[in-house]
Amino acid sequence: MAAKDLYEKDLYSILGVKKSDDEAAVKKQYRKLARELHPDKNKGDKKLEERFKEVSEAYEDLTDEKKRAEYDQMREAFKTGRMPKGGPGGFQGGFQGADFSDMFGNGTPQDIFSTLFGGGRQAPRHGADLQSETTISFRDSIFGTELDLKLAPQGSTPTKVTTRVPAGISDGAKIKLKGRGAPGQAGPGDLYITVNVVKHPVFTRSELNLLMTLPVTFTEAALGADIKVPTINGDEVTVRIPAGTPSGRTLRVKGRGIKTSKGHGDLLITVEVQVPQRVDGKAKDALEAFADATSDFDPRADLAQKARA
Repeated sequence: MAAKDLYEKDLYSILGVKKSDDEAAVKKQYRKLARELHPDKNKGDKKLEERFKEVSEAYEDLTDEKKRAEYDQMREAFKTGRMPKGGPGGFQGGFQGADFSDMFGNGTPQDIFSTLFGGGRQAPRHGADLQSETTISFRDSIFGTELDLKLAPQGSTPTKVTTRVPAGISDGAKIKLKGRGAPGQAGPGDLYITVNVVKHPVFTRSELNLLMTLPVTFTEAALGADIKVPTINGDEVTVRIPAGTPSGRTLRVKGRGIKTSKGHGDLLITVEVQVPQRVDGKAKDALEAFADATSDFDPRADLAQKARA
């Protein structure tokens, strides 16, 4: 591995901060980027998801005092091509542009750094991070729930893990349980649980808002009506459909969306006018009379003109 590969990754540039910035400034910048890049806000954009992951990793290293000091020391040593004065073994020679693959095998930058600055001894490592996943109902994702998981890492005794799923968690989000990963000399790794959310037959979500489609009759849409609508809480709210409401119009019920520590969302109701598949008898006579009474109304009056624009 070429030495330059070890220091070309500039964590400060990735996060958009200066080396002299303190922890408070780093945290402030991270919060700003996290709001812009969070997967919940940019679903499906793989490039922004990778950017979010890169920013999060940089933040984790730069807010850990020990990791930041080690990173700065290693980066400076490789950039200048010299060990710090009084370095291990009294080695003062330059190594800029050197290839360390023969000396260190295929070790990671952390392995190489430990060897160079640790007197030739490999520093104790944390255990490996573990991955797991679980599936919860849509309702549990809205209100939160408690999970009981049984983990059985390869070669280890199965263990039971209990954790709380926060209200408003999104499909595909991960919960981090610090110290619940595989054991290691420097302590255990972490456990990451991916949460899959089952689709609901009525509701979907957009950020903190809940969405649903409300079927209405032609007469309800044309004449107006007060309709009782179910909510995710299990109760009902009465929604007024104004006279002349077209199919596709969205109505808002304030405060009936997802409630989290970050705020409250709304319930967004899209009206869908339903047309009976068969009309006969008095209903047919009434509709024919209606058609005669409204024959001067042409919903396609300017359609041809718009098509030629």
